[in-house]
Parts: sequence; structure tokens; C-alpha cells
Amino acid sequence: QVQLVESGGGSVQAGGSLRLSCAAFGLINSWTSMGWFRQAPGKEREGVAAADRSGIIRYADSVKGRFTISTDNAKNTLYLQMDNLKPEDTAMYYCAARYALGASLLVSEYAYWGQGTQVTVSS
Repeated sequence: QVQLVESGGGSVQAGGSLRLSCAAFGLINSWTSMGWFRQAPGKEREGVAAADRSGIIRYADSVKGRFTISTDNAKNTLYLQMDNLKPEDTAMYYCAARYALGASLLVSEYAYWGQGTQVTVSS
């Protein structure tokens, strides 16, 4: 059974940083890709960053140059380093995984989801 557990959310002021973690359990690692998504109140869930096991990485335009996705394959953990945070980054952040290669930012292409971790950025 696949389980994804996020941590690292919190409240910061604009310009600050946070690092999200996603521990993955039950995945067959050799052919998975994972991503970070977020959903603000009243808005649709959107892709933020994704990475696959072959090294392909993709970012949403809104976070390029500020967010960095990385993986620790030995620990089965996905990270999202978020720097220079803005109030518009405020959202619930979700980790997701799928059995496919390619760094997709499409919500519909992911089968497994974590429960989310809240990020709040104040101005």
C-alpha cells in the first residue's frame, strides 16, 4: 500500500524560506515520478514542481528560481525547498506520486496523494 506523508509546513513572513518533506512508503522506486502540488482556498489544485527517477525536473513558472525540488532515493523522500516566499504561495501543499517517468505537473496524472501540509506566508 502506497503512503505519502508530508511535513515541514508552517507560517513565515514574505521573503522567508521553508523546506517541505514527503516520505514515501510502499512505492516501487525504480519507475516512479513524484511531484508537489498546492491548493489555495477557492482555487483549483495546481502543480508546483515534479521530478522523476531519470532526472527530469519541471517547475511551474510562478515558482521558477525560488523553489527547488530534490529527492533522497535512499530515504525514499521528496523535498521542496522554498525560498523568497510570497503571500501568493499560501496554500495547502500536497505530495503526489505515480508509476510513470516524466515530470508531469498535471493533477490528473497522479494516483497517490498525501494529506497535505499548510504553508502560510504573511506580508
